Amino acid sequence: MKNITDNPDKSRFHRWVIRPIANQLRQGTSPEKLSWSVSLGLTLGIFPIMGSTSLVCFAVGHLLRLNQPVLHLFKTFTYPIHLVMILVFIRIGQRLNGVPPIPLSIPQLLTRFKENPAQFASDFGMAALHGIEAWAISAIFLIPMIYYSSLPILRRLLGKVRTAAV
Repeated sequence: MKNITDNPDKSRFHRWVIRPIANQLRQGTSPEKLSWSVSLGLTLGIFPIMGSTSLVCFAVGHLLRLNQPVLHLFKTFTYPIHLVMILVFIRIGQRLNGVPPIPLSIPQLLTRFKENPAQFASDFGMAALHGIEAWAISAIFLIPMIYYSSLPILRRLLGKVRTAAV
């Protein structure tokens, strides 16, 4: 019996994304649950606190009983934009709160954090809260948008998995 996920010539995307999701569907995970895992993984992956996204994903995934591997897979996809989004969310949060922007750069943030984490938290604590506020507002829109756009794709994949298993 030929399986849609067995072709060794498929791309890395197929091997690392499609195959694991198809396996989850084959094992009985619903497309709805996987869609929540995808949407929260992508949204939590850009949470604007450096080094916290894995822990946040684990906690939210545990509380909502989401699929942890899929949640973390999609959180990982956001890594390239995560650092940039930290600054974007901080700036938006500062603007929302009428706070003048403080000079920030990724190298400066990393250096100051490595030198003295306690002083870093003191200096940039309010900026982080402003970033979290802006992220939370965007998450209100991102989560349902990603959920409802990924759900039909996952339902189609479930149909392919079922027909391949017959």
